[in-house]
Amino acid sequence: MRNTILGKSLTDVKPVRSVFKQNRTYRCISEPTLERSHVGSLKIHERSHTGVKPYKCKTCDKCFPTKQTLKVHIRSHTGEKPHKCKISDKCFSQVGNLKRHERSHTGKKPYKCKTCDKHFSQVRSLKTHERLHSGEKPYKCKYCDKCFRTAGSLKTHECSHSGKQPYRCNACGKCFNHVRRLYNHKRLHSKQMQHKQKPPSKTHFSCWICQKEVHSKSLLLEHYDSHMRVVC
Repeated sequence: MRNTILGKSLTDVKPVRSVFKQNRTYRCISEPTLERSHVGSLKIHERSHTGVKPYKCKTCDKCFPTKQTLKVHIRSHTGEKPHKCKISDKCFSQVGNLKRHERSHTGKKPYKCKTCDKHFSQVRSLKTHERLHSGEKPYKCKYCDKCFRTAGSLKTHECSHSGKQPYRCNACGKCFNHVRRLYNHKRLHSKQMQHKQKPPSKTHFSCWICQKEVHSKSLLLEHYDSHMRVVC
């Protein structure tokens, strides 16, 4: 009689093998403190040091370090926005942008400054803030060696050297070298539109004798003459 397990002979049962994976980490040469569990992810990270961008956009020839970043970039050409906000139905091309947008509804600020305990909704905002404490200014002007805390401040400063005016008004086509100047300019357009939408105000001139109202001083004087004729 054969030994059986659930109706099968022991010779038909495949032995279960215990597989133990050795924990390996791969360390970045440029950043010794940075480690990755997979060699593939380490290679992708190393492209941030080497500048290698093997994935090329067929539309504009711009290159990217990963397939995913290329995929996200292509949406800028196609207009695809697959990530939708459940609250406002607004759509985004990147899931990270969607998460940042959703925090505007929830008010969450998960990123905390270790120095002053101030909270932020974005990692980028936290890093920029922390430079106030550290004094770090990593963005250097290629014209005068002046340094800045943010890439935006550097871009605005370099426009003063190059004469470029990259910020264009959609209403009148006027260009500016600073986004703040463009913002102030657009406010003038909005005020002009509000003024056009308002009905013209009518000024009334009232007779002190009979309280009749007219629309001009000349008509009011003629009206006074009618009173004078009655008196005479």
